[in-house]
Amino acid sequence: MSAQSKARPIHPAVLTIAGSDSSGGAGIQADLKTFTALGCYGTSVITALTAQNTTGVQGVHAIPPEFVKQQLQSVLSDVEIKAIKTGMLCDAGITHTIAETLKAHYGASAPPLVCDPVCVSTSGHTLLQRGAVEIVISELFPLATVITPNKSEAELLLSHRGLPSRVESLEDMLIASRNLLSLGPKAVLLKGGHVTTCLADVGRISVSHPHVRVIRDGLIDENMEILQIAEQDPALFVLVVDVLQECDSITMFIRPRVESKSTHGTGCTLSSALASALARGKTIIEATQAATVYTHLGIESAFPLGSGYGPLNHMHAILVRSVPLPNENIPHPLTRLLIQSTRDIWKAYVEHDFVKELAKGTLPMECFLRFIKQDYHYLKYYARAYGMLAMKSSTFTAIHATTQTIISILNEVSMQKTYCAQFGISEEELEATAESAACTAYGAYILDAGIQGDTPRLIMALAACLLGYGEVGLWLKKEASKPNTWVKLEGNPYSKWIDDYSGDAYQSAVKIGLQTIEELAVADPPSPKRFEEWRSVWEQCTRLEKGFWDMAMSLC
Repeated sequence: MSAQSKARPIHPAVLTIAGSDSSGGAGIQADLKTFTALGCYGTSVITALTAQNTTGVQGVHAIPPEFVKQQLQSVLSDVEIKAIKTGMLCDAGITHTIAETLKAHYGASAPPLVCDPVCVSTSGHTLLQRGAVEIVISELFPLATVITPNKSEAELLLSHRGLPSRVESLEDMLIASRNLLSLGPKAVLLKGGHVTTCLADVGRISVSHPHVRVIRDGLIDENMEILQIAEQDPALFVLVVDVLQECDSITMFIRPRVESKSTHGTGCTLSSALASALARGKTIIEATQAATVYTHLGIESAFPLGSGYGPLNHMHAILVRSVPLPNENIPHPLTRLLIQSTRDIWKAYVEHDFVKELAKGTLPMECFLRFIKQDYHYLKYYARAYGMLAMKSSTFTAIHATTQTIISILNEVSMQKTYCAQFGISEEELEATAESAACTAYGAYILDAGIQGDTPRLIMALAACLLGYGEVGLWLKKEASKPNTWVKLEGNPYSKWIDDYSGDAYQSAVKIGLQTIEELAVADPPSPKRFEEWRSVWEQCTRLEKGFWDMAMSLC
């Protein structure tokens, strides 16, 4: 097997074996949403169809075991599954079929298996026939990496085997999790959503069981005294405590309880999030922490739906990309969006009368020379702004890139001097020329972007100029190549200007500029508000560029 095939996939495939929830809040629907939100590819085997909504389960139709087996074999024979979770298994026949099919396919090399022993719905409807409980314990638990019962499921499983089944306190949870581990799984995550606890209970356990590790989420921890002034005293919180029992360790995950009716599918969501994290190679403790946080935030951010117990918000972890990721067909999505969202002013800038007259060779020389003189002054601002960018850079690669750009600007200044010398304008005259309002406004804007904003804001301001001139050069080059073109290069006193900005040297700088802003959007994806800030800077710089040419044309 090649090293590439052994590498962990970017979007690992995870399998859910569970029932369908027609309302979408639990079952495979919740599982698949969770897989997707956490960057995994979801596959499914349906064990039962249910007619249910937020008020309860109105009907259950079990899938024949042979068809469950056919679904399972179909997925396993084609897709490399990195983790599996089981949910509602309905009856003994389906449960036995699943266990046998998994053993036959994987032998001793199965991927992590999360078994959520779904027995009863939130509304009290039986989802696992009593005869199937023994099959779950005897055949499925020995295959499981971790099982995730809640209070009522733990009590049912323990009583079935004649073990102490009372789960009313943290002490009971520790005993129950240890007894559940004896049923065969490698680990037990006993969920505490139905057990009322507080910080004092956790403190009592820490004293009586010093070996128990405590992981806090959403609570003030040590060396956070300043937060206690502004936040509620954690001693007053009602807590949710989940207990993770492994063969050689116990970990309690504690967080504030959220009073909410949006809890439909909580167990399905937690087990799916756990499977997703295991598929990514996390340890059971790491996976449990990630899964409990994801589920907790799903409850906290839930939106009202239905008249009963509504679903979690599975989408809270999804990053809404204002800028798509680059791909083979669209390698520069940010630049496309910037140009498309400012298309009118961008077109007015690129196809400005100054540019057209220059390309035809009919631009009055006094207009061009006024532009060159002002551009000479603007390049001082531009070079200083790149100096600010170098100051904000944190790597030698970035510092080198900005330094090279400054050198390119100095070369451009030499080009400006050469142009002016051809028309009898000395460097002394260039320096003595007063700045126009357009030049000062533009120069001050890009420096202000560097002073007030962060690095991306400054990069956007600088990129608009760099890429804009590159666009003008290429547009004129394209127009010049057309039959019966309006562009006149032969005998045009400004042909060198066109050649410079359409030539390889400048276009190489344009490519670097494109790469820089696209990498920026990938490394730190902008929120909608952030993208609007970038777009606004780009638009303002484009307006200022157009204003520069308006200034030059005011003499004509």
